[in-house]
Amino acid sequence: MEFKQVVGLRRSIRYYVPYRPVERAKVQTVLEAARLCSQAINQPWARAIVVYRDEMPEADREALKVPTTTAQLDMAPVWIFWYGDPSAPQTAQKSLKQLVDIGALNPSHGWSHSYVDDVIWPQVLQPIAGDQATLLAVTAVEAGLAICQALLTAVDEGLGTQITAFNSAKAKEILKPADHLIPLWVQLLGYAAEDREGGGVRPRAPFEELYFEGQYGHPFERDDAVVDKLKKEGMIMPEAPYKWRRDEVLALARQFGLPE
Repeated sequence: MEFKQVVGLRRSIRYYVPYRPVERAKVQTVLEAARLCSQAINQPWARAIVVYRDEMPEADREALKVPTTTAQLDMAPVWIFWYGDPSAPQTAQKSLKQLVDIGALNPSHGWSHSYVDDVIWPQVLQPIAGDQATLLAVTAVEAGLAICQALLTAVDEGLGTQITAFNSAKAKEILKPADHLIPLWVQLLGYAAEDREGGGVRPRAPFEELYFEGQYGHPFERDDAVVDKLKKEGMIMPEAPYKWRRDEVLALARQFGLPE
């Protein structure tokens, strides 16, 4: 699938075919994409625990639910629990020197082993590691890059997917993540029972209220010709609701015995 089409088709899918398993190769492909994401200091900030719904006792499954994560957890056959790893800066000197050695960080931009030790470590990495709020923010952003690539790859693999909240305290008991890891999201994987377009693109804030040019408050003017081009290429799709969406949701509720 073309990249723009993947971006355009991505939806938070909440109805899955519960009896159709996800191929292990597709799960690995999603994880491989996350591993290759852009990552500050060339360190992995994300950790993931893959769980198969049918291998988890029903009581544990129920315990992981929260008000926003209910029936979809019962329906999706694969769950990926994503965590952020704030310990990444601790070994950054080694990883940055490795980038110097392979020519990714170069003398033309001031890089050397001594630059890592004498400048980057005391002026950049130590302050980040020593400020809890900054460290948590960086961890969440960097892990989010991995999760985003995992989401888009799931779509490209023909899967339905969604990131949603979970009971992190219960997950700690059940999944036993390392104590220093920060719970972020659970990503659901499965084959969509609903139409993959999910009833249309969800509402978004106006483009020119979000993006600015030159300085904050000066809108980046949206070019209608670019919008038309992206519509033709499948990145910008029709907005919700599709006229048949409520009928689809009613049919899905009846099919799976869910509240109408």
